Amino acid sequence: MTTDRRVEPAISGYFTNHTLADLADALRARRVSAVELAHHALDAITRANDRLNAFVAVDPAGALEAAERADRELGAGRDRGALHGVPVGVKDLIDVAGLPATYGSAHFCDHVPAVDAACVTRLREAGAVIVGKTTTHEFAYGPTGDRSLQGASRNPHDPSRMTGGSSGGSAAAVAAGMVPLALGTDTGGSVRIPSALCGVHGFKPAFGALPTEGVFPLATAFDHVGIHARGARDCLTAHHVLAGSAPELARTTAPLRIAWLDTRGLGPTDPRVARAARDALEQRVGPVPDVPFPGAARLRQAFLAIQGRQAHAVHADRIEREPGLFDPEVLQRLRVAGAVGDDEVGHAHRVRSFAAWTVARLFEEHDVLALPTVPVVAPPLGCRDLDVAGTPVEVRALLLSLTFPWNLVGVPALTLPAAPVDGLPTGLQLVAPTGREHTLFHIAELPTRAEATVAVSG
Repeated sequence: MTTDRRVEPAISGYFTNHTLADLADALRARRVSAVELAHHALDAITRANDRLNAFVAVDPAGALEAAERADRELGAGRDRGALHGVPVGVKDLIDVAGLPATYGSAHFCDHVPAVDAACVTRLREAGAVIVGKTTTHEFAYGPTGDRSLQGASRNPHDPSRMTGGSSGGSAAAVAAGMVPLALGTDTGGSVRIPSALCGVHGFKPAFGALPTEGVFPLATAFDHVGIHARGARDCLTAHHVLAGSAPELARTTAPLRIAWLDTRGLGPTDPRVARAARDALEQRVGPVPDVPFPGAARLRQAFLAIQGRQAHAVHADRIEREPGLFDPEVLQRLRVAGAVGDDEVGHAHRVRSFAAWTVARLFEEHDVLALPTVPVVAPPLGCRDLDVAGTPVEVRALLLSLTFPWNLVGVPALTLPAAPVDGLPTGLQLVAPTGREHTLFHIAELPTRAEATVAVSG
């Protein structure tokens, strides 16, 4: 699959070259103000959003007011921490008081919540500056990112391509340099998929680590709030702020036991994408062994049964009363989900328990499991079927195939950029047991062999 190189990337914002630590240092040294950072974000959105559709609502007045307050507080000696004065985008599945919350659907085209979601409250308490709401696949029920009331989000590396979803707008906003940080949600991969396809870092914490109050539900058994950023340390910093703990990157003294997960039971992967992901790992840690994933082929149907039953329950009244307000593809998926029977759901929960046991056993022998994040590069907008290594595959199933297992069992997972294929981003996914998240960031922060060589020669 090749990309049309006549399409120029839309990646030029101020934040493409500045980490959260850079911004914090500059703010406290008075080299830049929070108001200037807000203007950088607003200007970048103005320049690129028509091409990318990353933001569906922008709040210049609210952002500048919050930035002015952040500057006054820093000037008076009140420092709220690492996100103080930092512009942030928030997925349009997450309530922000006073801003539209459509959840990507005509059902909520006039909805404006009066109360912030819990994660947004924590952002504000940390001094972050919310600049607007980012595009979501309708009700987050899709990994492609191209079914929304406001239209498809577009990949900054090639706007004719998908961002992936459902948090496509947040990933695109960070990749394009509109904001240094954005919140998404992840039920089956919705933070990691677009982060990988757009070439940024994305972190899905352990289940329940971040509050979901005020986030429109997709499937409460699997819903997570997650983070998009340009670097792993930025994801870690934001996670600690949102989780209410002190930012810290614990260094690992003992050698980590890292294994490459055999994903053949989950579906096909473009071998070039697999090679790029494995190289991104082994350039950091050296050769790693392969490990099988017992029972992997049983997991997808179990995930879909539980997710589908819960998603249909959320929308049953709307399906009955106003089906025409749904995107037709989303409506069809919901109707199929409504046919899932009790026996199938019961069996799915047994498979889920088996998956949790299997993954726990893997983590008895290995500290971190590694695999590609998405098995292909970003498909063209609207694409619904692909041939991968000689196997025809439905695109939605393909995009979710390597991310959903970690929602099924609720463990933390991080995606980081790997080498491009056909000029488009790929991702390496790292998975660890709950409570051992620091190992993911430790690996992501290790220099590659090439980086280490440059550091030594310098």
